[in-house]
Amino acid sequence: MADKETKQSALQSLRNWGENSVPPTLLATLITAQHARPFQALPMLFPPVLLFSSYLNLSGYQKDAAGITAAWSGLYALLAMRRKHQIRQKFGARGIVRGASLGLCVVNVAGCGLAYAFGRREEAEE
Repeated sequence: MADKETKQSALQSLRNWGENSVPPTLLATLITAQHARPFQALPMLFPPVLLFSSYLNLSGYQKDAAGITAAWSGLYALLAMRRKHQIRQKFGARGIVRGASLGLCVVNVAGCGLAYAFGRREEAEE
């Protein structure tokens, strides 16, 4: 018999994405790259929260971290979608970083939302 490889469904892959600690860190990096120079105060409120979410994930609170990441990624996407850009600005370096961060926001909202909705908390053993 041939080796059977388990194939994950798309929903399971999204949920695994939401339970990972790398996506909020990557999004925080992209947001910082966009808004650190020139400094913009409102968007720069998001990276510390996303990094704290990554810390929570590594500390064993995957469900809570997924909820924070989904909520703050959605808020950043709403904030970033308000800005209008001309077609020339969409294909420069800043436009590509902006597009990548918005795409990552969408995937984070979907994946972390699934991880938060269907995740389990580890019960404290007595």
